[in-house]
This record gives sequence, structure tokens and C-alpha cells, in this order.
Amino acid sequence: MTSSSFQPTIALPAPVCEQAAQHLEQAAQRAIDGAAIPLKAFRAAADSDFTLPVQVVEQAAACLLVLATETAQTVRPSALRATISVALRLRDAVHLAHQPALSSRFW
Repeated sequence: MTSSSFQPTIALPAPVCEQAAQHLEQAAQRAIDGAAIPLKAFRAAADSDFTLPVQVVEQAAACLLVLATETAQTVRPSALRATISVALRLRDAVHLAHQPALSSRFW
């Protein structure tokens, strides 16, 4: 039996990818551990119809939550809400990707 190199992916809306890239840029500037890989992927997402590996989206969500925690006392509430909102959208997309697809044939 051979192992598959298949990685599950998520197609995200373009605005979410663009917002995530902006926030990941801030995370990378603050040297948040692990922000560089998702930043690179989100910057290149337009080339792949905004389809990203699930692991990268999950890593991006975690980085954005760390960014929100680290900047909570120093940024405007609206900026904090924006960062958290994008992180939660990414996290929700990951959760949906992990749910099994329902098939009508069993009903």
C-alpha cells in the first residue's frame, strides 16, 4: 500500500483571504511563531483560486488569535474585532472541512 500525498484543501472567499493576508503580515512583523508559512500561502492564494491546504488555514487561524491576544491592549477595538473575526472565519472553515459529508443515499 502506498501513501497518498493528498492534502485536504479549503476554498475560501477572496475577501477572507485578502484580510487574512493583511493580518498575517502584521503577525509576521511581530515575529509570531509560525506566521510566515500561512502568510506566503495566503499571498499566493489568488493563483490557486483561493484554495489552501486545511493545515495552512488552521495555522493561520492560530497565528491570528495569538496576534489578537498580543495586541489586545494596544489596538483599537475595531481592529481587534477585525483580527478575531478573520481568525474565527478561518477556524470555522477548518471545522467544516473536518466534518464528514452527508450522503443522501443513507437517508
